[in-house]
Amino acid sequence: MDTLTVLRSVATVLCFATFVGILVWAYSRRNAERFEEAAQLPLQD
Repeated sequence: MDTLTVLRSVATVLCFATFVGILVWAYSRRNAERFEEAAQLPLQD
């Protein structure tokens, strides 16, 4: 296999793992209250 192909494959896997990590963080119950609070900020006077 070509070195460039391996680097592209590794970069793709790392980007996907980062994406999945962000999804897990965003949808964790631990952050739900903070995000709900932030969602209400534009509606406050």
